[in-house]
Amino acid sequence: MTFAVTFYDVSVWLHVSAVVVGFGATFAESLTFPVAMNMSVRHLPFVHRLGITINQRLATPALALIIITGIYQTADRWEFSDFWISATFLIALILGGLNGAYFIPGERRLLTQVERELAETGEPSAEYQRKARQMGMIGALAGLLVLLAIFFMVAKPGA
Repeated sequence: MTFAVTFYDVSVWLHVSAVVVGFGATFAESLTFPVAMNMSVRHLPFVHRLGITINQRLATPALALIIITGIYQTADRWEFSDFWISATFLIALILGGLNGAYFIPGERRLLTQVERELAETGEPSAEYQRKARQMGMIGALAGLLVLLAIFFMVAKPGA
């Protein structure tokens, strides 16, 4: 019985692990806002701090590892022109852009706003709640993009 593990196998393991760790946590984020609202609005600043931390320390490094290992795997065994490869890279770039340009700065703005509102009135404003819901909807869209990328990676349509 031989046990052979190639560098490609390790790359696939790192790639899948990065998806699970980096993006799994972002799916869990969707539960934090409604839980905080049901418990007490005083927990809302924690929700935004957690979102910032997850996106900076898990999702961003994971996405970098996903792209690096994806480039290696494509160069080793696939073609960059294959639909499922190019579509998945496009999704990765969109997710990276959303994370850096929308989610992280948006969480920071919502954190500042809710801390101010809680200090002033003890309640989040309707405007804050609208912005938080909007971020949640964009988060759901990002989640669908993650699932679509996973589908492409597993099914490899057109390969």
